[in-house]
Amino acid sequence: MKISAIIPTLNEGKILKDTLKRLKKGMDIEIIVVDGGSTDDTVSVAKQFTKKVFTCPPGRARQMNEGARNAEGEILLFLHADAHITHGGLGKIAPAVIGIPAVGGAFQLGIDSGNFFLRTILLFANLRTRITKIPYGDQGIFITKSTFQKIGGFPDIPIMEDVELAKKMKKEGKIALLKEMVFTSPRRWEQEGIIWTTLKNRGLMMAYLLGISPKQIARWRRNIR
Repeated sequence: MKISAIIPTLNEGKILKDTLKRLKKGMDIEIIVVDGGSTDDTVSVAKQFTKKVFTCPPGRARQMNEGARNAEGEILLFLHADAHITHGGLGKIAPAVIGIPAVGGAFQLGIDSGNFFLRTILLFANLRTRITKIPYGDQGIFITKSTFQKIGGFPDIPIMEDVELAKKMKKEGKIALLKEMVFTSPRRWEQEGIIWTTLKNRGLMMAYLLGISPKQIARWRRNIR
């Protein structure tokens, strides 16, 4: 089964090149980059690695849906621009969904940092995913294209689109949680502070679980940065 890796971007020129290099060294997969209007060299960097570079209005859900519309693969893999999958991880995706033992899945989350507190946070994040079977977008969510189309893709909301997709996936069938890891950059924690970033994320998630609209949560997130 062919895999299409879809990466939404917005001013990610500095980190995107390394991500795409790693993907190119892996399996023969289709790489799709959907840019939301970058003002740096993101688009030109992407074009060095793939012909499938698209632009659309900014919004991660909107960009990923655009990528899915242009994907040829039977499996869609959604990655953040700073993500890289551990060796052999890509090869575990197709076996997880062949014959539909699972409609999709995700990886364990890792981070390119030796910081003890960050590693502790990730330990609990991975435990949460194992318990709830609802992965987040930074874990490299993958899904069969047929299932993605059936559930209507990502909802066009400004935040929590990954959680909404995972909840719909869970209703359709099994979600495979692979042992391999997808590593993310610690840049957000380093820029904003580990404790502050963690508290902010937990607070936004709590607001979502309490039923507050994603639009309101997105406004709060912009105001507290």
